[in-house]
Formats: sequence, C-alpha cells, structure tokens
Amino acid sequence: MEAAPKTLQEAMVFFADGENCRRFMVKLRWPDGKVRCPYCNSENVDYLPNAKVYKCYEKHPKQKFSLKIGTVFEDSPIGLDKWLPVMWLVVNSKNGISSWEIQRAMGVTQKTAWFMLQRARLAMQDDKKGGKLSGEVEIDETFIGGKARNMHKAAKAKKLSGKGGGAVGKIGVQGLLERGGQIRAHVINDSTLVTLVPNVEENVEKGAHVYTDELRSYFGLQADYEHDVINHTEAYVNGQIHLNGLENFWSLLKRGLGGTYVSVEPFHLFRYVDEQVFRYNHRRDANDGERFIAAMKQIVCRRLTYKELTGKEAETASEEAF
Repeated sequence: MEAAPKTLQEAMVFFADGENCRRFMVKLRWPDGKVRCPYCNSENVDYLPNAKVYKCYEKHPKQKFSLKIGTVFEDSPIGLDKWLPVMWLVVNSKNGISSWEIQRAMGVTQKTAWFMLQRARLAMQDDKKGGKLSGEVEIDETFIGGKARNMHKAAKAKKLSGKGGGAVGKIGVQGLLERGGQIRAHVINDSTLVTLVPNVEENVEKGAHVYTDELRSYFGLQADYEHDVINHTEAYVNGQIHLNGLENFWSLLKRGLGGTYVSVEPFHLFRYVDEQVFRYNHRRDANDGERFIAAMKQIVCRRLTYKELTGKEAETASEEAF
C-alpha cells in the first residue's frame, strides 16, 4: 500500500477524491488488481463509472456490487470519502474519538457516527495472529464502572460497607501482556478460577513465566507455568516481579472510557476493549498510515448490523422461538 497517506492532513485530502478511494479499496482487497465478484468470485466484472459500482457478467441475482460489499461498511449509505477518514481517526486517536466529534467533523448524525465507530471497532478486533503469548507474561484484572462519589446513596453505602468488595456494580476485564509484545484482553463476569485460568491456558504457552497478584484463582498456574506473585499490600515491584505493564494499559483504557466516551454500556464494553488492545498492539508501527492499513486489512468478511449492535436481533430471534 505504497500510495497510502501517512498523516491526517494527507488522508483528508487523499480520501476526498472518490477515485482515490476506489483505487485504494481495490488495492487493499485485491492486491493483484483483479477485482472479483464477492458473490461468485468471478473476474468477469467491469466498473460502471456513472453508477460507481461494479457489474458481474455471470448469471446470478446480484450482478451489481459496490466495494463495501463483504466488509464492515456493507449496507451503509455513507460514502467511502467519509468512511475512510473515520477509520483513520478512530485507529490513530490515542484516547479514542467520540461519536459527537465524528458528527461535527463528518456532517452526519450522532446516531450514524456511533454506528460507524462500532463497525470500526469490529475491524480492530484482535484475531490472535502470531499464536500464543510466551516469555514473560503479566496477568491481571481491572474493574470498569462508576465511582463511589457518583453513586446513589444506597449503592454507595453498599460499596463502602465492603460487601462484594470494590467490584460491586462493575464489569471485569482480564488482561494478559507479553512483555515487549502483544496484549490480549477479555471482558469477564467474575474473577473465579473457572473464568480466569481457561483464558490463560488458551492464550499463553505452557512453560512461560507468568506474573500475577495474590488472587487465589491463579494459585494453580505453577503446574504448567513458572509463576511469580507480587503482593500489592507489601510492594508494587520486587525486581522483575511486577504488573506495571498492565497497569499502564489499564490507565490508557480507563482514560479513554472516562475521558472520551464518558459512559459505556456493559453490553458494548468488549468493543472498546478491542479498540484499545488494537491500538496498544500497534503502538510501534512506523506511522499512522501503517496502523490504518493494519486495521483496514481486517474489514473484509466482518459485518455488524444495527439490530445486532443494539440487541434487537437477539430479541427478534427469541420472539420467533415462541
């Protein structure tokens, strides 16, 4: 993708031209330059410049298709001249970018901007390339939710009483960070052994050196891993035994959730976690353009409908079952 822009200014100018958008998407989806029908995979297609779509000359019901078909942009009435800059912004904004900012910048409604951002986060979802984490791996959890000072009087009293601990009314996220490498993160329902340990086994090679806090759920890890524990009631660092890498990631995640997005529904939290994980894993990319290309390469064969996003698709399926 040599022709891809490398700065925001270059991206805004480049993608304002519809022909540049078309050539960029063709090169991204078909590096050999041969456009193929997304329905039958035939190369017997031609571009219709007036309609700005392609036509497949094989016999099937959907002969015409746009470059958005088969991607996270599918069925969106928004043009690529707006979609591509939005992708650029969400991928490269360190603390994220809100739907209200997208609304003002792109001239769309806030509802549309929110939907666009959620589709962009789907493209940023980690597909666990590179296999399992190895070497030295930090493992920790954090809990996302409202602060006690902002809670209702009854909820605040329950939290401060110690019943249920500091995680009352919050959603957990487990992180696994390979020092000097990638991070994996998952939204969790609780911090029990049956929830946390399978994630470790799925994502970390056996024999790796893992570091955790004193949570009892991790005590059995020494059977398959070299396991060191840092007791935070005594110290935060003991030589190489610490969780400072993950603490840094939690800080970045919470800064975006609390400062940029302000309020995130638990139902959607995993999408925002995926966004921050992608940005962290691509922190060493040469420039913003390289990070943008990495996300764009993941837009194909991924789709998110508005019904699915809002949970209405599940409700419809449930009603049909009756």
